[in-house]
Order: sequence, then C-alpha cells, then structure tokens
Amino acid sequence: MVRIKIFSIGKTKESWLISALSEYEKRLRPIMPIEWIFAKNNEQLQALVEKEPSFIALTPTGKEMTSEVFSQNLSLWFERFGSRLNFVIGGAEGLPPFFTNHAFQCLSLSKLTFTHQIARLILLEQIYRATEIQKGSEYHK
Repeated sequence: MVRIKIFSIGKTKESWLISALSEYEKRLRPIMPIEWIFAKNNEQLQALVEKEPSFIALTPTGKEMTSEVFSQNLSLWFERFGSRLNFVIGGAEGLPPFFTNHAFQCLSLSKLTFTHQIARLILLEQIYRATEIQKGSEYHK
C-alpha cells in the first residue's frame, strides 16, 4: 500500500477546514493513508524532514503542473520512492532555503498565495483528484 506523509508548521484549528480535510482523508484511506506531521517552527520541521529519504517541497517558485500531469507524476514518484511520499508545507513565511535546496522536487500549487492551512486542503484534494484521474472516474471533468 502507498503512504503519504505531509509535514507542516502548526495545526489546523478551523472546524470547517478540519471537516474538509477529514472528508478527503476518508476518501483516500482505502488506497493511501495520509499521515500528518506538525512542527512548531522551521527548525523542528527541518529536523523531522531530515529523517526522510526524500521529500517534495511546496513553494511558490516550484514547478506548476496541471492535475493530469500531477497525477502522472504521483504514480512515477511512488514507483521511484518505494510507495512512500513526503510533502512539506511551510508556515506563513514559506520554507527556508534548506527545503528548496534538498527537495527531490519543488512544487507550486498556484501563482496565488495561500495560507499553509489552505495549502493542506488543496494538496489533499489534488492527491485525491490524481487517484480519480488514474481510475478514469467522473470526479475529474
């Protein structure tokens, strides 16, 4: 089974956002469990991520992809990294240079700016969408 860890600063506090994240986690659970790892600051985030063999950093300057290309890449990344993927989302100040310098891939969700909490939801929805694209379902039209 494939697994995804999402590293991020701070916890999700808004009830509506917790509900939305829970919905996508529930949809993904049968095919890929999502593990959330929260850090208090960039130093703790770096210490946690340094234990991982590779990671994808979400940054505004990262590569932008369509949902279809993200879906293809997700499959390739799972093959390359043994069915384990790690994503890193920075806090309000973004990610320090360590993350962009050591990431396997830097990924941008959009040219728009999002809070790190909204970025969590967008990433999770896109992961779900990628699985639906691979299935050929009607979710992605």
